[in-house]
Amino acid sequence: MATVAEMLVEQLELAGVERVYGIVGDSLNPIVDAIRRSKKIRWIHVRHEEVAAFAAGADAEVTGKLAVCAGSCGPGNLHLINGLYDCQRNRVPVLAIASHIPATQIGTQFFQETHPDRIFNECSVFSEMISDPNQMPRVSRIAIESALTAPGVSVLTIPSTVTQEKAPEGKALDMAHPRKPRIIPNEEDLKELADAINEADKVALFCGAGTRGAHDEVMELAGKLYSPVGHSLRGKEWIQWDNPYDVGMSGLLGYGAAQESMEEADLLVLIGTDFPYDSFLPHKVRTAQIDINPMHLGRRTRCDISVQADVRETLKLLIPMVEQKKSRSWLDKKLKSQAYLMDKVVGAYTEDGSKLKPIHPEFAAVKLDEAASDDAIFTVDTGMCNVWAARYITPNGKRRVIGSFLHGSMANALPQAIGAAVAEPHRQVVAMCGDGGLSMLLGDLQTIKTQDLNVKAVVFNNSALCMVKLEMIVDGLVDFGTTNDEMNFAAIAEAMGIRAVRVTDPQELEAVLEEEMAKPGPAVIDIVTDPNALSIPPKIEFGQAKGFAFAMSKQILNGGFGEVMSMARSNLRNIPRRF
Repeated sequence: MATVAEMLVEQLELAGVERVYGIVGDSLNPIVDAIRRSKKIRWIHVRHEEVAAFAAGADAEVTGKLAVCAGSCGPGNLHLINGLYDCQRNRVPVLAIASHIPATQIGTQFFQETHPDRIFNECSVFSEMISDPNQMPRVSRIAIESALTAPGVSVLTIPSTVTQEKAPEGKALDMAHPRKPRIIPNEEDLKELADAINEADKVALFCGAGTRGAHDEVMELAGKLYSPVGHSLRGKEWIQWDNPYDVGMSGLLGYGAAQESMEEADLLVLIGTDFPYDSFLPHKVRTAQIDINPMHLGRRTRCDISVQADVRETLKLLIPMVEQKKSRSWLDKKLKSQAYLMDKVVGAYTEDGSKLKPIHPEFAAVKLDEAASDDAIFTVDTGMCNVWAARYITPNGKRRVIGSFLHGSMANALPQAIGAAVAEPHRQVVAMCGDGGLSMLLGDLQTIKTQDLNVKAVVFNNSALCMVKLEMIVDGLVDFGTTNDEMNFAAIAEAMGIRAVRVTDPQELEAVLEEEMAKPGPAVIDIVTDPNALSIPPKIEFGQAKGFAFAMSKQILNGGFGEVMSMARSNLRNIPRRF
């Protein structure tokens, strides 16, 4: 007769699970031993449980299948929580196994006692404790189905003593996974949207991650309406490629003419986006919103017309109902503006970047984009790496760009690269790491070596937390605590047995990237970049400019004139002078 641990692993096999990420530990050992004996599931040993959760999330993101992470009792499973928050926000199917202290000790303040069944409630769609073997395999099945269908995070808390008990007679329950349903819009809502589009002279489209699978329909709609098409960061990989109507991205990391297009429109149509930065959404422009999740409708900005349905299904029905616009003069004007901003502002440091030292991160990002394979998976650290990826990584319909774009956690790029590379070993995985982020979970560089993963960890090493620096300056504060000690990540990687190279000369960068990207296996490319290079958002408010000037004045008064001048020289060409 099988134990609870063995039945759980059998249940995971039936669900199609191929990998479990985690760290072994006393209370988890019976489950790990059952995995060891499984012929279908691999145990992926990492160095920190937070990495396990992030890796599982990336695995689920690229495969669409259930991914699993595990942590031992107390501190072990608590370490999962940050990565699980990210998985939940990204709505990817992940099951977390949180082993627990012996059942008879719960409630006695026993060694390492926590209450994971309560702790994980906020970052999960399902969180329950199996305290009796007879709950198996129904509860494990519910957890798996909840993670897959929500989709989101399910957490199973299991005391170590329960995992070793005999499971009830019978086999684990097989599962019939339903196919994705067709969710079509209400006819009256669809007609209201079509009428509004036909009445408006200037229609702008702003697209998010909900346009996944609807690229062609968005392009067809934009062609009939002569609409500029902007996107959020999460929408970039689904909508920017093969897009003759592209006007870039809005938000704090934005670029291009998306912002002005939205503000000048007669009608703004938000498609599959829960864009959180309401200050970048025009509150005086009539706005329509299409989203499958009713909770997203109208919670960020005004919503004059709302359509709850799948984006692709909606657009397929909407396109025949809208009239072909006669003039494309406004679209051409926005495309001209986009071309100027991309060339003169976003491209300011990319043409002659080989002459600028320290290496400008914009130049490094462009050369990385050119050297990476056509189907590369990019994982991107939160902070300035988000900016450079948003502006310079080119989507093509085959590449993936994964990051902590909703939860906004530091240190996500390397762990997510591990999960992506384990799940897709035939693809090149590029982790765009900030030096601050990589430092936080540095130990898991060893994981890419141990697992021999095709991960290229490209470090934008500026010895600073530059996004935090920018936030402080915009608020009128002198940046403080944003400087890191200079660190040679290439030397650290070499000490771990990982192929590594450090680049300080911009003229060597292109050749180094091309050579390292072409080689199989793990590598660390440590690029020393300009710490004063900052991101200029597409919309600069008076208060932000005032705060910047105030902070610079205080910096000068405190004796930092040289640093202020270095920052000015590093960023002057990023400011669009025509405005």
